[in-house]
Amino acid sequence: MLPADTFKGKTAFITGGGTGLGKGMTTFLSKLGANVVITSRSVDVLKKTAEEISKETGNKVLAVGADVRNQEAIKTALDKCESAFGLPNIIINNAAGNFISPTERLSMNAWKTIIDIVLNGTANVTIDVGKRLIKAKQGAVFLSISADYADSGSGFVVPSASAKAGVEAITRSLASEWARYGMRFNCISPGPIETQGAFSRLDPTGEFMNTKIGGIPAGRAGEVEEIANLAAYLVSDYSSWISGQIIRLNGGEYPSEAGMFNPLKLVSNEQWDMLEKMIRSVKGS
Repeated sequence: MLPADTFKGKTAFITGGGTGLGKGMTTFLSKLGANVVITSRSVDVLKKTAEEISKETGNKVLAVGADVRNQEAIKTALDKCESAFGLPNIIINNAAGNFISPTERLSMNAWKTIIDIVLNGTANVTIDVGKRLIKAKQGAVFLSISADYADSGSGFVVPSASAKAGVEAITRSLASEWARYGMRFNCISPGPIETQGAFSRLDPTGEFMNTKIGGIPAGRAGEVEEIANLAAYLVSDYSSWISGQIIRLNGGEYPSEAGMFNPLKLVSNEQWDMLEKMIRSVKGS
């Protein structure tokens, strides 16, 4: 979607960059000229991804092991980013944790783990980078990955819904407060995009996705390349007047599922003929 070398001379810092959506976004930004620093807890996976993408794109991808829950680990990772490439121009908060469970079965430790990764992890990265950027008088663009249920709420993923709602609040709040420092903040709220790591915990049997696709007006799940394309645009200078926004990428799933009568799309033409006759008979009585 964007011209070659759109990000030449720029540096991106991406959490959870070794697999899934993070890997897809890393690949796109690297292809478009960015130097990229990727972090996660899985150092071996990170290094493999960094080598693979660097070889494919010819641009440097630096793998730095860090747990977003650990402030000191994030500080060290950002120090390494700054030493290698300078302060990042692009920060993508992609690291996430989630699993399905009836809420009454959750331990408080499980709750805390998800909140720490998604909400506190985003805060750890954003506030540390933000302070450095303000001191250096350098602007930047921040992008976080949310979910539609951050807005609607959802049973069985209550910790994640709560944490993602907090991430969206950070996005909207700092879009106002830190615009004066040349910073932009946005979220992408994706619908179902099947990646191995996430869906092994969210849909271990595969049945959920099969059912879910029926509720998506587009009739299919999303693809990693689609979120990577949108992310690349949102962190580019081409979107310089977009800030404080939660942008949905879901094939029309939401708000379609919120419409009370949208399930009537399953009614056949023959059934509509019958229903129309019934409705007219009631009107005439």
